[in-house]
Amino acid sequence: MGEVKSYQDLTVWQHAMDLASAVYALTKRLPDSEKFGLVSQMQRAAVSVPANIAEGHGSGQGRVFVRYLLISRGSLMELGTYLALIARLGLCPEKLLGDVKAQHE
Repeated sequence: MGEVKSYQDLTVWQHAMDLASAVYALTKRLPDSEKFGLVSQMQRAAVSVPANIAEGHGSGQGRVFVRYLLISRGSLMELGTYLALIARLGLCPEKLLGDVKAQHE
């Protein structure tokens, strides 16, 4: 494992960015009627995960970083709830939903 010079070097941040990208691809497939509902909420939660990792890393303080990681985890759980809901409602092709769920776990 190489030296961490930036939050961008963190594997967890890289995975969170991949997840956010996948969520944006998935939300493009949701009905227009969800533009200001699930789409907005899912995108906000997905972006929050890597953003909080970056912000916490930038603090330079261990305890503060851990707090931001916990906030990030909360956003991840929120996103999981939205994924479960769109699965229940059948709003997205199962294959695409499965791909995002795999990254979420």
